[in-house]
Amino acid sequence: MTQRYVINASVSPKGSLETLSQREVQQLSEAGNGSTYTLFRQCALAILNTGARIDNAKTILEAYDDFEVRIHQQDRGVRLELLNAPADAFVDGEMIASTREMLFSALRDIVYTESELDSPRIDLGSSQGITDYVFHLLRNARTLRPGVEPNMVVCWGGHSISSEEYKYSKRVGHELGLRNLNICTGCGPGVMKGPMKGATIAHAKQRIVGGRYLGLTEPGIIAAEAPNPIVNELVILPDIEKRLEAFVRVGHGIIIFPGGVGTAEEFLYLLGILLHPDNRDLPFPVILTGPESAAPYLRQLREFVGATLGEEAQKLYQVIIDDPAEVARQMAEGLKAVKQFRRERNDAFHFNWLLKIEEGFQHPFDPTHENMASLQLTRDVPPHILAANLRRAFSGIVAGNVKDKGIRRIEQYGRYEIHGAPAIMKPLDQLLQAFVEQHRMKLPGGRPYEPCYRVVT
Repeated sequence: MTQRYVINASVSPKGSLETLSQREVQQLSEAGNGSTYTLFRQCALAILNTGARIDNAKTILEAYDDFEVRIHQQDRGVRLELLNAPADAFVDGEMIASTREMLFSALRDIVYTESELDSPRIDLGSSQGITDYVFHLLRNARTLRPGVEPNMVVCWGGHSISSEEYKYSKRVGHELGLRNLNICTGCGPGVMKGPMKGATIAHAKQRIVGGRYLGLTEPGIIAAEAPNPIVNELVILPDIEKRLEAFVRVGHGIIIFPGGVGTAEEFLYLLGILLHPDNRDLPFPVILTGPESAAPYLRQLREFVGATLGEEAQKLYQVIIDDPAEVARQMAEGLKAVKQFRRERNDAFHFNWLLKIEEGFQHPFDPTHENMASLQLTRDVPPHILAANLRRAFSGIVAGNVKDKGIRRIEQYGRYEIHGAPAIMKPLDQLLQAFVEQHRMKLPGGRPYEPCYRVVT
C-alpha cells in the first residue's frame, strides 16, 4: 500500500434503515471484538476502500489495522462513528452517497444474518431449508420484486482483465440496457463493473427510471473485490455457496465473460446444477462471450469442459465472440422462454424455486489443505458431482489467492495439493497455467503470480 489518508467521521443512514434492537447493537459493538463486529468492520473497510487497485484482503486489512467502527443507537435508528477511515470515501468531509448506502446495506445484512441463525425457522441441515434461508436473506434486502417479468441478467467474469475485455463487457451491458434488461454481478471491478456501466448509459438513453444494478458478495471476498460505485442494490450473503445460490435463484439468465479461477468456479457451479437430471428441461440461457482477442481463452475453457464433464455439458451454453448486440438478442430470446416456462408452471418470476440444487452444492466448503487434497476428481462420479468438486478446487485457489484466511494458510502450511485422475488433472493444469500466463490470477502490473496450489496426478 502507498501512503494512506484517513478521516474520522460520523455517519447516519439517508432515507430509512430498519431500526436495530438494543440487543443487535450490543451484538455488533460488544467490546469491539465480537465476531459479528469483526465481520462488519471488515465489510465496512472494504466498502470504504472502493476503487483501490489492490485485490489482496490481507494487505488491505493490515494497512488499516487501526480502523474502527462504533455503532450508536438513536431514537430514529443508528449512527456509525468511523475512526481512521479511508479518506477517498469522502468529498469535503461528506461521505459519498453510494458509499453510505452500501455501508448501511452491509450493516443490515450482517445483523439480519446473525439474528436469523438463532431463529427456530432456520434449517441449515436440509437443501430446502438452505434455499428458504437464501430467500429470506434476499427478501430482507428487498431484492425480490414480485410481478416483474424476467429481466435480470447475471454477468460473471474476472476482476483482473485487460482494458479491451473491460470495454467489451461495457458494450454488452449497453446492449442489454437498451433492451430494458437489468444487471446483476459480483459487484466488484472489471467485468463486475463494465456491464453495469454500459447498462447505466443505455437506461438513460431509453429514459428508463429505476434501472437495477444488483451486487451480490460475501464477507470472504468483499475486501478483494470492493463494491463498485454503480451498484445501487448491495447484498452480502454469509458465504460463497449462499452467494452462488442467490445468483441462480434471482437471475433469469447468465452471461460469462473472460476471467480467472473465480469465474471458472462460478461456471462449474452452474454447469453442475444444470447437469442434474431434474433440471434437464428447465430453460436457463447461458452465454460465454468476449472480444476477438479472448477467443483462445473461450476455446480453451470449452475444451476443458469437454475433457472433464463431456459433450452434454457443452450443450448447456452458447459461445458468441465479439458481437455484443447478438449476445443481447440471444439473451432476450432466452428470457422469453424463461417467462413462458414459469407461467405454465406457476413459478415465481422473482425467485427460481423450480431449480434443483443438491445439498452438496449448498454447504460451505472450507479449503483446508486436507479438504483440498481429498477432493474426488475422477470419472467415477456423475458429471454434476465432478463439476461440484472441480468448483471446490477453484474455490480453494481463490481463497489462497485473495482471501485473508486462505493467504495465511498458504503462508503457514505451503501450497495446496490437488489430486485426481490424469485425464482430469492434465486439462486442469493446462487451464490454470493459461490463467497465470494471461495474468488472470492477480491485477495486472502487480508482483509475479506465485501459485498457491500444486496439481498432482
